[in-house]
Amino acid sequence: MNSPVQLHPNNVRFHYRLPFGAEYLGNGRTSFRLWAPLAKTASVLIDGQRKVPMSPAGEGWFEVETECEARSQYRYVLMSQTDGEISVPDPASRSQAGDVHADSVVIDASAYEWQTLDWRGRPWHETVLYELHVGALGGFAGVLQRLPELAELGITAVELMPVAEFPGAYNWGYDGVLPYAPDASYGTPEQLKQLIDTAHGLGMMVFLDVVYNHFGPDGNYLNSYASPFFRTDTTTPWGETIDFRRPEVADFFAQNALYWLQEYRFDGLRLDAVHAIREQGWLHDLARKVRRAIEQEDADIGLSRRHVHLVLEHDDNAASLLDGGQGKPGEGDKYDAQWNDDGHHVLHVLLTGETGGYYSDYAVQPAEKLARCLREGFIYQGEPSPYRNNEVRGEPSAELPPTAFVLFLQNHDQIGNRAQGERLTTLAHPDALRAAQALLLLSPQIPMLFMGEEYGAPQPFYYFTSHADEKLADAVRSGRRKEFSRFPEFSDPKALDALPDPNSFSTFMASIPEPVSPEEDKSAGQWMGWCYRLLLIRREAITPYLPGAVALDAQAIGLKAVYARWRLNNGTVLNICVNLGEQPLRESLETLVVPAGADVLFDSGGVLDALAAGTLPAHSILVIREAAR
Repeated sequence: MNSPVQLHPNNVRFHYRLPFGAEYLGNGRTSFRLWAPLAKTASVLIDGQRKVPMSPAGEGWFEVETECEARSQYRYVLMSQTDGEISVPDPASRSQAGDVHADSVVIDASAYEWQTLDWRGRPWHETVLYELHVGALGGFAGVLQRLPELAELGITAVELMPVAEFPGAYNWGYDGVLPYAPDASYGTPEQLKQLIDTAHGLGMMVFLDVVYNHFGPDGNYLNSYASPFFRTDTTTPWGETIDFRRPEVADFFAQNALYWLQEYRFDGLRLDAVHAIREQGWLHDLARKVRRAIEQEDADIGLSRRHVHLVLEHDDNAASLLDGGQGKPGEGDKYDAQWNDDGHHVLHVLLTGETGGYYSDYAVQPAEKLARCLREGFIYQGEPSPYRNNEVRGEPSAELPPTAFVLFLQNHDQIGNRAQGERLTTLAHPDALRAAQALLLLSPQIPMLFMGEEYGAPQPFYYFTSHADEKLADAVRSGRRKEFSRFPEFSDPKALDALPDPNSFSTFMASIPEPVSPEEDKSAGQWMGWCYRLLLIRREAITPYLPGAVALDAQAIGLKAVYARWRLNNGTVLNICVNLGEQPLRESLETLVVPAGADVLFDSGGVLDALAAGTLPAHSILVIREAAR
């Protein structure tokens, strides 16, 4: 097993030794290893001056060990069978001297001295996620500055949108082409480690969004010297299909996951759009490798179990991949949870009334669908999806614990893929939105907030890029116009002309949530107070009792109202009734009898008294806890 642990006299440092790329060995020496099956010859060019030939090592590999100091810049010079002589950055670069086309940099991975040596992570059920875009918050240094206030709010895990090197200075990160290198525009590898170290000192986990389903369109040189990396019989919506059937390819991404988790000490990974990975068995293999590697690391250090979490985005609702964080240490091929797009979509329909596009799957009986989400996790569990031409979608999920699902009202996709990037603060009634946020933060599913949501940020979050290639930038613009031209509101060409230019710096700047002072901004202060109160209730009255929690029932009690119950592991029963509608509910309230002696955990305002009088107010929520029987 490749152990990342390096013991020093006064501290522990971490260097995950990769079986490829540039590995600094100390004493001014570095080893280089590259898979280039289409190359006749290979050399490494160091600091633009010294060209060192690499030796063939069989099966398309080239390698060399030579004198080379840390911080040296390098790139590979190859004689390709198809493109002649080419000069390329390292696909496993740990750092770039500039953008994706620049030289790679040799990194002494063990140079950073970790301060929070006893950090072992947090159990999955304690997770409260906060998704953020690193660039929008000022790079690694800017995010670090925000950590104390997030910790004070009650956030237990920040999730970084992809940081792997992408083209240009601002980008969502899903166009990455060098998956081992933190983007130079965000900061250095050491700054990223400091961010994570600081979060650990505050008791917070850090998750990383990783993209293993495709490479971006600019800066990917693999086809020039390693075209077997990709399949020729199928494509993804974003480009060529990665061929996980090849051991070299499968290992490239498995090593990437272990690298982030062990060298950078990330507490978890969120794998983007894994339904686009054709070899789904690789996902099981990856989970097994991660669990075993972390168990071995624990043994090497001699400390107790380190909690490391794996989360999926999977459009096929693959319940068979999930265990809700209840797997045994070092065992299993399951993932802790999946982003619950079903839950988001039905809540969006209830809050906004929008039923276009994929929201059409949730337009009929949305309250019943929300009840199924709270009761069983996924809404589509093998039923035909009208939006997908009645294609069957999903797997049965009722047997999974609530913690197998990450629930959210907003995220980068659901805001940024809108034409104008609107947040729910500009689309929904504020009282309904507050009730929905209370449902999000007090239900047993794992909650996630998107940056700015905690104070009701009104700024949009657009889709943005910074491609230097004008043809590529124009292709992105044209793609956005084509996508939205199918909607009735964009039938007028003038409406399409008003779309934000994804490649404009102003689009990126407009997507930055403005910092607020709760003392000066009354609305922001109210939102933050609301959020703080809800997270405090979750932390004290719900989180400790989530392991083993089960859903008892959930049912629609109105057009936009639901009543749900869960048994917690201490025998108490969590009850939530919520009405997201604009009208009070006066019928179907027979089941909403508050038992004598029940604890009222949260009342959005006069709900308990109104229920006693036979009414569930509009835009309201009541959360109670029945005593164990």
